[in-house]
Parts: sequence; structure tokens; C-alpha cells
Amino acid sequence: MKPQLLLDVPNACSPQDGICTGGRPRPEHLRQAKERGVRRVVNLCPPNEACDYDEAAVVAALGLDYVNIPVAGPADLTPENARKLAEAIRDASAAHPVFVHCASGNRVGGLFAIKARYVDGLDAERALAVGRSAGLTKLEPEVRKLL
Repeated sequence: MKPQLLLDVPNACSPQDGICTGGRPRPEHLRQAKERGVRRVVNLCPPNEACDYDEAAVVAALGLDYVNIPVAGPADLTPENARKLAEAIRDASAAHPVFVHCASGNRVGGLFAIKARYVDGLDAERALAVGRSAGLTKLEPEVRKLL
């Protein structure tokens, strides 16, 4: 991944080329994302999760694509949501970078691990490694059970 894609958001990670993951961005982080070439923002926070601004509106005003895949906790770390994530990041590359976030980055890592296992076909340990590279921390015991 090009180093300049890594955003100044909490717990920022770069699990693969064209993808930056992390915690909840502020509007200035979304502007930074656009400046660094991001074309799509994938928000895993459920719509009812507290946020003091309208992220979808800010993303739209910046001319970026916005995708919401609500992941409130371990029960939402499903193969179905992993397939949605796979579709949302399908075009991630240097030409179409994607920023994926939740509040802290932990759920992002969890969903990346589920995607690695059930969409990409990796074994459980390799899927966990993918999850960790994308921000998986406290949810790891739950994710391990799901793999």
C-alpha cells in the first residue's frame, strides 16, 4: 500500500493495497481521505450508533461513494456481511482506494477475518492474521469461535 493512503484516524491499518481501515473518522479525516485518493467509504457502524455529524452527507458532499454495512457486534460478523464487504472493496486498488471503518477498527478487523475465512477460503489462523492486520483486537476470542 502506498504510505500516503494511511489516514490519521484512530487505530489506522493498511491490511492490503488500496485499503485503509480504522476507527470513526471526523469530517476532516474524510476530506483527507479524498485528498489521498479514496473513492469509497465503508462504514460498519449501525445507523443508530452515536455520531455527532451526518457521515453519509459529508461523504456525498465530497463526491465519494458511501456504503453502510451495520455490524453492531459479534452477531453481525456473518458470512453474508463478509460477502457485502467483499463486494464493497472489490475494486480496491491504487486507482480505487477504499476506507473501511467502525468506531474503533475492531469490528472492521473482525469482518475482514470472517471474509478471509468464508469468502476467500483461508484457514482459521490465516483468517485471524488478516483480521489482526485490519484492526481486530478485543473481538478476537469471539471471531475465533466463528471461524
